[in-house]
Amino acid sequence: MAAAASTKSKPAPKAGANANPKQKSQMHRRSRTGCYTCRLRRKKCDEGSPMCTACKHLGLACEYKRPMWWSNNDARRKHKDDIKMIIKRKKLSEKSSHSIQTSMNSPPGLSHSLPTSATFTDPLDRTRSASIDSHFPFSFNSPQSAHEFTPFTTPQLAGDYMFSPYSPYEIDVKTERQMYVNDIPTLRESTTSTFSTYQTPPPPGTILPSFPLEGEWTEQVYSERRESLTEETLNVNFFDFSHGPTMNSRQVAIELDEGDQRLLDHFIQFVLPTIFPILESNQHGSVGSDLILPALQNNKGYLHCCLSIAAQHYKAAMGIQGEDIDNDVMRHRYSTISSLCDALNRDENHQQILETTLSLIFFQCCVGRFDDSLPDIPWHQHFQAAISLVQKLDLPRLVSDPNEQLPQAPFNMTLSSWIDILGATMQGRAPNFAHTYREKHLSANPSLGLRELMGCEDRVMYLVSEIACLEALKRDGMDDITLCHHVRVLGDQIGLTEGIDDAAVLPFNSNGTLSPKQLTKNVTAAFRLAARIYLCNLVPGFHPSQASCIGLVEKLTAVLQTIPSGPTGFDRSLAWVYLVGGSVSVAGSSFRAFFDDRIVQLGDLANFGSFGRVACLLRELWLQADHQQAMSPASATSEAPQQYIHWRDVMQMKGWDYLLI
Repeated sequence: MAAAASTKSKPAPKAGANANPKQKSQMHRRSRTGCYTCRLRRKKCDEGSPMCTACKHLGLACEYKRPMWWSNNDARRKHKDDIKMIIKRKKLSEKSSHSIQTSMNSPPGLSHSLPTSATFTDPLDRTRSASIDSHFPFSFNSPQSAHEFTPFTTPQLAGDYMFSPYSPYEIDVKTERQMYVNDIPTLRESTTSTFSTYQTPPPPGTILPSFPLEGEWTEQVYSERRESLTEETLNVNFFDFSHGPTMNSRQVAIELDEGDQRLLDHFIQFVLPTIFPILESNQHGSVGSDLILPALQNNKGYLHCCLSIAAQHYKAAMGIQGEDIDNDVMRHRYSTISSLCDALNRDENHQQILETTLSLIFFQCCVGRFDDSLPDIPWHQHFQAAISLVQKLDLPRLVSDPNEQLPQAPFNMTLSSWIDILGATMQGRAPNFAHTYREKHLSANPSLGLRELMGCEDRVMYLVSEIACLEALKRDGMDDITLCHHVRVLGDQIGLTEGIDDAAVLPFNSNGTLSPKQLTKNVTAAFRLAARIYLCNLVPGFHPSQASCIGLVEKLTAVLQTIPSGPTGFDRSLAWVYLVGGSVSVAGSSFRAFFDDRIVQLGDLANFGSFGRVACLLRELWLQADHQQAMSPASATSEAPQQYIHWRDVMQMKGWDYLLI
C-alpha cells in the first residue's frame, strides 16, 4: 500500500529537461506550425522573426497570431485570392524586368514587409503605443466631437507595380532672347522646350507580359490610374495658390539668356518632380500647373530663386566644382534678395513676397549637400520675414475664423504652418502660430491642408506644435510634476487621433496603382509615432535605452516599411520622422539597418536636401553615442540618471543650422 501511494503521489514529469529527445521533437512540431499566411498557402514556413522569408520576399503580412479572417471561410477564401494576385503580379514583374528593356522609370522598391504581430501585437496596443504616457486617463477640456476620426476605406493590397504612379503630362517652356545694338533691339529669338512625363512604348518586336498590355498599352495603365483617382474621390482644387486660373496649357513664356535657360531646363526636369511629392500624388499636376509655372512667369523673385536652386542642384548632382557654377548660384540668390527688398520697400504684392520667401526656405530642403560652403541667410531669418507677411495678410485669422468659410486653403499659410511647426522643434521653441493651431485642433473644421501637402493629418501636426510648446516651457524652468502631467495629457491626445481603420499597409490598389489616402494613413502613423518619441524625450530621466523607447522605435521602423522607397518613393518627405526616430535608436536597433537600406535604395538622391543632412547628422550622432556607451558600460546599472547625446547638441558642435523637414 505504501508503494502504491508513493507511486500515485509521484509528480508527472515536466515537459522540458526531463523529456526525451523524441518527446522534445514532437513538442517542437506542435508549438511551431508556421505563420498563418504560409499555412493558408500550404507552404513550408521557416518561421523567421519578425517575418518568415516567404512573406518578406512577397511583401505579405506575416502573422503568427490567429488573424480574424482565419475563422471565416469566405474571408479566408478572399484572402487567399488576394495573395494569389499579389504573387502573380510579383512574378510577372520579375519576369518582365528580366525580359523587357524599355524606357520606363523604375518603380519604388516594395520588397519590404508589412507590420506583423511581432511589432503590432493587438488593437489595444496599437491604440496606445508602448510609451510612458499611454495609460493615464487625462484629456483636454474639449468636446469629444473635436477628436472624432473619420476612417477611410482601406484599399486592397497589391504587390510591386510596374509603371509610374502618376498620369502623364507635358510642360512647354518658351524662352526668348533679344539682341541689342547701342540699346536698339535688333534680333529676337524664341525657343520652346518640352518636358514630358509620358512613357514611350516598348520598341517593336518586344514580347510583353501575358496580361492586357497589348496595343495601346499606355492608355490601359493610365486609365487604371484614373480609376484609382476616382475611387479616392480627391479634391483637385483644394488649395488656393493665389495665381488665379489653372494653367491648363502648362506653358510658360520667360525671357532668359542661354545660360539661365539651361538652369531653368534643369529645374523643371530634375528639381520640380522632387518638390511636394505627396501633394503631387494627391492632386496630380497641380504643383507644376497651379504653383510653379505661374510663379515662374509672374514673380521675378521666385524665378531667380528657382534658378539659384537649379544651379545648386546641378552643382551637387553633377559633382561640378568651379567659379562659374558658384557664380550662378550667388548671382540668382542675390537677385532674389534684391527683388524681395524692392517689393518690401514698395509695400505691395505681399502674396508674391511671401511666396518667394517661403521658396527660399523650403527649396533648400530639396537640394544641396550638407557641406555647402556658399554664404547664405539662415532659414529662420527668412522665416521671420515670412511671419510678418503672414500676419500682414491676416492669414491666421482667415483660417481660424468660423465665419470666414474659405472655399480653399491658402497654400502659403499651409506651407508656413509646416515650416513653423517642424522648424520650432529644430530650435526647441514654441511655434509662432501655436495659438492658431490650437484653435484649429479644437474646431469643427480642423483642416489646414497639412495632410494634402505633406501627408500627415492636421491634428497630429497640431499636437507636435503642443509638444514643442511644452519643450519651450521645460527649458524655461517648468517643474517636473507639472511637466509630467502635460506629458500624460498630450499622450492621451495623440491616442485620440488614431482610428480603427488606420493600419499601415502597402499603399497600393488592387491594380497596382498608388493609393494616396492609404499613403497619408501610413505617413500619419509615422509622424504619430515620431511625436510620441519626441514627447517621451521631455520626461525627466529619459534615455533611449529604456524599453518603452526601444518599443516605439521598433514600431516606427515597421510603419516606415510601408512607405514606398527608392527615387520615386516618399522617404525624402519624412526627414523629420527619420531624425526623431533615428536620434534615439540604440546600437543594434533594426532602425539603423533599415535606414541604411533606404539610403542605398535612394542612390544619389540620398545625398541631397533634408534627407541627406539627416543621414549625415545621424551618422555623427550614432558615432558619438556608441563611443560614449562603450566608454561607460557601467552606467547602465547605475542609479544616477543616464545622460545621452541629443541631436541638437551635435548640430551645435558641428555648426549646422538646418531645417530638416
